[in-house]
This record gives sequence, structure tokens and C-alpha cells, in this order.
Amino acid sequence: MLNQEFIQNLEKKSLAMLELATTPSELGQCEIDILGRKGMMSTALRALADASVEDRKAFGPKLQKLKKSLEVAIADRRKLWEEAEEAKGAALFDPTFPVDPVLPIGHMHPVTQIVHEIEDIFSKLGFAVADGPELETERYNFDALNFPKNHPARDMQDTFWVKTDTREHYLLRTHTSPVQVRYMEKHTPPLRVIIPGKVYRNEATDASHEHTFHQFECLVVDIDVSVANFLWLAETFFTEFFHKKTKVRLRPSFFPFTEPSFEFDIACHLCDQKGCSVCKGTGWLEIGGAGMVHQNVLVAAGYERGKYTGFAWGFGVTRLALMRYHISDIRLLLSGDTHFLSQF
Repeated sequence: MLNQEFIQNLEKKSLAMLELATTPSELGQCEIDILGRKGMMSTALRALADASVEDRKAFGPKLQKLKKSLEVAIADRRKLWEEAEEAKGAALFDPTFPVDPVLPIGHMHPVTQIVHEIEDIFSKLGFAVADGPELETERYNFDALNFPKNHPARDMQDTFWVKTDTREHYLLRTHTSPVQVRYMEKHTPPLRVIIPGKVYRNEATDASHEHTFHQFECLVVDIDVSVANFLWLAETFFTEFFHKKTKVRLRPSFFPFTEPSFEFDIACHLCDQKGCSVCKGTGWLEIGGAGMVHQNVLVAAGYERGKYTGFAWGFGVTRLALMRYHISDIRLLLSGDTHFLSQF
């Protein structure tokens, strides 16, 4: 339970661990155990997401203050050891000699923290992690994904096209789906892979839209894969991510690269489906798109038509960060504002 006693015990335990670290390697392990992605401080900060508004206001700043003080304590001790090592062989070492003030150290961006957490969850389920170029060809971004030649997504209004001296048309990828085809070209089913990455859309920015953002994509291809497999995987992932049982529902939709296609929603964990301003009183939050991989896409990747089935689904990692940390303006995440980012 998040309270003052919990924070005091966390501080005492962390400082005791630091006192027991007598070598640089032990200090490094101590830093991982305290400040690492799965360390005590990170676990405590993630617990804020499930705390009440009052508790977040009361204990959030205290946790951040404790985190910074521990970062400084670790940095101070490491610097002393480094200076002692440099002074070996000198006739006299004066530990009281003034040193430069410890500069604040950086930490991972909140979106990067979310991506690593997603990768950890899917890695435990046996998924590989793939990546691909952000400067993409028209073939992989549109043609191989069954987009018609006259599809509006190809227009300048939606896509950043790049001028080149070659006959090949290049663009800043508009989604992470091109990596699906690139991965399938080099791998034979059965395959399970996730694809996190940065994407670009030529659109006006506002509090809920940005021209550059992060997506996550999941692809499963095998024999006799069904929508039921997708539903199980989606509910398993979101239950693990939000640390509470999370229901998923599907609504019919259309995407050129899947058939049938769905929009999928998750039960609003902020109000337990009772209705709130975030879910607009519906009890459900729209998260992303999904569907069974279109056979034309499997053929474009080099597979025999009808031999395999699979599903693909994805959502905006940036949006997940907004939900996790209750951020009201998406533009803050790419603003470079260190005062804002230092909260996470």
C-alpha cells in the first residue's frame, strides 16, 4: 500500500543496500536493484498509476524526490571510487579536496519505459522483437499491405513523401506494418513477433494528435490461427500491463491488410466500467486496430495462398503512455521539456 511508512521503509532499505556495496560492481548491481526498470523505485512509481488522485498528489512528489536523492547518492559514491582509482600511485590522496558538483543524470523517456515493459511481457510469451527502417519504400508501406493505388492514405495530406533521384518512391513510414512483410520474407511460420517503433503522419498537431509518435504491432502466423487466439493474447497482455483483469471487445472495421478487420476496446480501468470522462461514460476505451492477416499480404511475403492464417494487431504506445501517466497533451512527450520529463 502506498503511504508515508512505505516510502520511509523504501528509503531505509535502499540506503542500507548502498552501505553494503563495497566494490564498483556491487554498486552497479545495487543501482539496478534500486533504480533499474524492475527495481524498487520503478515498481513504486508504477504503483502510482493504480493509486487514487489524492495519493498520487500526496506521494508522487515524495517518490520523485527520493529517487533523485538516491541517484545523487549512487553517483557520489561512484565518483569517489573513480577518483581514488585515478590517484593510485600518488604519494598523497586527499579525500577532502573539492570536486565538481554532481551533475543531474538522465533517465529513460516515458515512452521508452512503456516500450521496454511491452517487450518484457511479450518476451515471456515467446515473442521475438523486430525492427525496420523508418525511411520506407512505397512497396512495403502500401503495395505489399494490399493498399489500392488510389487509397487516400497515399496522398500528401497523410504521408511524408521524400524526394530522391531513384525510380523507387520513398516515404517516412506511416505505420509499423511494413516490418510485418519484411519479417515474413525472412522467416517461415510458425512465427510470433512484436514490432515497436516510431511512425510519421502528415497531419496537424493538437492535444491528441502528433505528426511523430510511437506504435506497437504484434503478428502471429501459423496453421489454423483464429480470432479467439488474438482475444486471449490481447486480454493476457493488457491484464499484465495494467496489473488487473482487463476485458477486450471487438467492433467491425476495415483495414486493407486484414480481413476480417476490427477496432478493439479495453474495459476502462480508471472507473471500472462505471463511466467517466476518459471513456466518455461508455466504460470502454478505444485502443487500436486488429484483424486476420489478408491472404494478399501473406502472398506478397512469399507464402502459399491459403496455407497459413494469422492475426495482426497494434496500438499507439504514445497513447498508452498518456493513459498510464494521465497526460492531457500528447505534444508534451516530444517537447524536450526536462521539467516535464523529469516526473517519470
